[in-house]
Amino acid sequence: MSNAVPLFEPITLRGLTLPNRIVVAPMCQYSAVDGSPNAWHAQHLGGLAASGPGLVVIEATGVEAIGRITPGCTGIYSDANEAAFKTLLAGIRAVAPTTKIGIQIAHAGRKASVHRPWEGGHPLTETEGAWQTVSASDIPFGDWHTPRAATAEDMARIKAAFVSAAQRAQRLGFDSLEVHSAHGYLLHEFLSPLSNKRTDNYGGSFENRTRFPLEVIKAVRAVWPADKPLGMRISSTDWADGGWTIDEAVRYVAAAKAEGIDFCCASSGGLTPAQKVALGPSYQVQFAERIKRETNIPTRAVGMIVDPRQANEIVASGKADMIALARTLLDDPRWVWHAADALGVKVNVLGQYAMARTPTWLGVKQQLRPAAE
Repeated sequence: MSNAVPLFEPITLRGLTLPNRIVVAPMCQYSAVDGSPNAWHAQHLGGLAASGPGLVVIEATGVEAIGRITPGCTGIYSDANEAAFKTLLAGIRAVAPTTKIGIQIAHAGRKASVHRPWEGGHPLTETEGAWQTVSASDIPFGDWHTPRAATAEDMARIKAAFVSAAQRAQRLGFDSLEVHSAHGYLLHEFLSPLSNKRTDNYGGSFENRTRFPLEVIKAVRAVWPADKPLGMRISSTDWADGGWTIDEAVRYVAAAKAEGIDFCCASSGGLTPAQKVALGPSYQVQFAERIKRETNIPTRAVGMIVDPRQANEIVASGKADMIALARTLLDDPRWVWHAADALGVKVNVLGQYAMARTPTWLGVKQQLRPAAE
């Protein structure tokens, strides 16, 4: 593999070295049963892992049952979940033994207890198995369920659930761990003044609103191995008046870095239906760039990154250290190959797929894929 192209250069985070800067972003599949992954996840993740990314991150996985977005979301709160993940990981590593695998642990907070997106995404009814949601304050997300404001007991239980999830992830042998602190889910709900109206030590000032998320991060870092990276995904802005801002996000990441965070995936939005997002190619890269510059922490850029040259420029210019792709990879699971073609890099391909990479294969010779034009 050539190291002349920044996108395909290795990167080291603590004791983990990734062979390139391409990350499969955590993508909810809404296909688990009682939190446990199954054959769907095996084919989805196994196929992506076999295509050459530096890291595959398993979807937002609930640290407790009521922390799942939908009844179909993965969880890592029971022995049955852990056993199912053990089987899943064994299968992925059998087909992609050199690909590193991470997991994102999460709590959906007030955005839990809803239908899968293709079923409408609206809140579950009581007869459909709805559960009581919990948040920083008793403020609903739009016209969804009204959550219960988290009590001290709730917060202690949830923090312990994050710790337990991290311990399960370590037993399973995950290579990296990521705390979900974005997209309007529980930790983000504590951060934003739009969803956090508490009057105790966990609401009001920036220091108070960041207190619980930082307590969770500190507790997770304490049980996660020192030689393995711990990261976080954040929403860099709420894209709404009076909401969470990039200025606050920078301060939050700096505080999380002091507690042992090793990288930040800089996303945005998801907190309020009133958000007004300025969509466009690379629209969130600005956040990764600023966070990296002002905190000196490695960052991942996400959001409407499709073209290999676009991705390579982001890394080459120092705007971010890694690129995380989601829908781009759903559309083209062999994007890593096609990116290598476009950038003139030779990558190793599993023997079973090598016939699709020979010079005599018309797809390569004529570069039929748009990414390779």
